[in-house]
Amino acid sequence: MEGLLENIRNVVGESGLLLGADVTARSDSWPPLGGCQAKAIVRPCSTNEVSAVLKLCHQHGQSVVTHGGLTGLAGGALTSGDDLVISLERMRRLEPVDAINRTVLVEAGVPLQAVHEAVTAAGLLFPLDLGARGSCTIGGNLSTNAGGNSVIRYGMAREQVLGVEAVLADGTIISSLSSVIKNNTGYDLKQLFIGSEGTLGIITRAVLRLRPVPRSRQTALVAIADFTRLARFLPMMDAALGGTLSAFEVMWNDFYSLIVAGGKAHGLPLDASHPFYVLIESSGGQEDIDRARFERALEQAFEEQLIVDAAVAQSRQQRADLWAIRDDIDNLFAAMDPLITFDVSLGIAHMDEYVRTVRARLLQQWPHGRMVVFGHIGDGNIHIVISVGSDDAQVVHAVDEVVYSTLKPYRGVISAEHGIGVFKREFLSISRSDSEINLMRTLKLALDPKGILNPGKIFAAAG
Repeated sequence: MEGLLENIRNVVGESGLLLGADVTARSDSWPPLGGCQAKAIVRPCSTNEVSAVLKLCHQHGQSVVTHGGLTGLAGGALTSGDDLVISLERMRRLEPVDAINRTVLVEAGVPLQAVHEAVTAAGLLFPLDLGARGSCTIGGNLSTNAGGNSVIRYGMAREQVLGVEAVLADGTIISSLSSVIKNNTGYDLKQLFIGSEGTLGIITRAVLRLRPVPRSRQTALVAIADFTRLARFLPMMDAALGGTLSAFEVMWNDFYSLIVAGGKAHGLPLDASHPFYVLIESSGGQEDIDRARFERALEQAFEEQLIVDAAVAQSRQQRADLWAIRDDIDNLFAAMDPLITFDVSLGIAHMDEYVRTVRARLLQQWPHGRMVVFGHIGDGNIHIVISVGSDDAQVVHAVDEVVYSTLKPYRGVISAEHGIGVFKREFLSISRSDSEINLMRTLKLALDPKGILNPGKIFAAAG
């Protein structure tokens, strides 16, 4: 082992290798579950250094876990004492924005917020957006195929990428940094790595697809009396807004009441007595026309008795204040600690029944348990946060059983945007057939025959 570390030090330099207390002082999960247990943390500065490090690890059969911003919720970055960590934190180069082609080339360690700032300065938009934007990295976003707040209009992370560069387990560099939208030349190799959670290769660079910055944004928080009306409200607004709907974020009363805390935390834009709240946003190109269309759509919703109250943002600050309610995950986690989080997807028609069933089963086993629900609904994704007073492994497993077994009859998906990692691995068969899982294993074996890349993530390590 000493020989391997010495060879790695020769590649990345003294500052590129952390040992001992510098390793254990770091976490490998969020929320933190304790110090990182890896043998060492390797911090390469380039794709070539990643390649050289992986060649050495492959030769020694050394397992490797890749670290980005460490904001994942599925245990995809957890380490053991047998692993080495490859952290891409020093790979933060961001090339000048190509405003004509509307692309930007970035290294995997660039934080999402830094991309937003750079492309905004160039008058463009990178639509991928999520609450952890200040900490999460592009590499992590792509490796988990992150979703976020604008999926309903722009799609998941994989729709925002034109090309990637990745390093295979044996150090081979696959540089597929295409910057064109239409590329039908054989297999779309970038999709092998996007969403594979670092198990097939390490993404080191990516060409991101940019969009025009909307010239207007219309935002409102509305209250709805029941889920039937909520389900009708979505297609009605989508049609009325003429394709400009960019966010449709639903908060069940339990979430909204907890976050606004009677007006102490974020004011009280709407009374906290309604069953459902929707943060709805449209983005367009002409302020006056877009606002008039947005207000007419809301008036129509009132006339059809789909909504019972609304607070329409009149300024950029008011818009930010409304989004702050939806994005206040820190206070949610603090209030629910110890908590268990879920990120599921299913048909909108089944959501209300599913949530009611989960809640009933939960309270049957844990009468004092708490559950809050919110999500992106427009793309079929809801988040469930549960607290039963303990995060003991057996308790967590029992709660997992309630949430995931209830999902199965609805042909739902156990992970909409957070990945599988370790925490959801046991339940993968709920959403994937045996033949699909076997094909995944075949791909893993072909690209990583020694099983050194993020072993034990998505499915159990072979052998």
